[in-house]
Amino acid sequence: MEYIVHLNKDKKLKKVIEKHKPHRLVKRKNICTWLCASIMSQQLSTKVADVIYQRYLNLYDGKEPTPQMILETPFEKLRGIGMSNAKVSYVQNVARFEIESGLEPKKLNNMSNTEVIEYLTQIKGVGQWTAEMLLMFALGREDVFAVGDLGIQNAMIRLYKLDNNDKKKIKEEMLQLSKKWSPYRTYACVHLWRWKDNAPVVKGVKAKAKIK
Repeated sequence: MEYIVHLNKDKKLKKVIEKHKPHRLVKRKNICTWLCASIMSQQLSTKVADVIYQRYLNLYDGKEPTPQMILETPFEKLRGIGMSNAKVSYVQNVARFEIESGLEPKKLNNMSNTEVIEYLTQIKGVGQWTAEMLLMFALGREDVFAVGDLGIQNAMIRLYKLDNNDKKKIKEEMLQLSKKWSPYRTYACVHLWRWKDNAPVVKGVKAKAKIK
């Protein structure tokens, strides 16, 4: 694959890539559902996230709900599937934003990575990391670098022998190293996560977009 040829120019990253099969990015159609599922899964193990997500679908006869259906679902009913109060509010915020402003892939595809992040982080409960994961695993953007992700930080500290005593300096060094991976920084992140066995739990639409 073309990205492998490019990333293999980095000799240290090449050793990481050689350990795994090539990765293919997937584009998702239902961004609202993807964002809601991502919020539900945050800070949870894969197993627990799977259980809660299935309970969520079961509220709607196993189907993906529309934003209006989410807003019409009583707060306590959503709370009852295992979500915290904050997560229920965040899911409702996503649904409301979809109705009022729109989350259609066609709309987001016309935006740059920076514009998508700025647009999505207007939603209370959606931070930069969540927006970056969406760019990678829902919009299929190839050149996203999650500099704030702890798994990526730990992998790069280990692989490139970075001094982890200065967090600001580490991020600067990470960004500098990642420049040579462009325009395939998403794939670099995928292989670094795989290498550290520290992939983020990110769910897609009816199927996990978790890295395997």
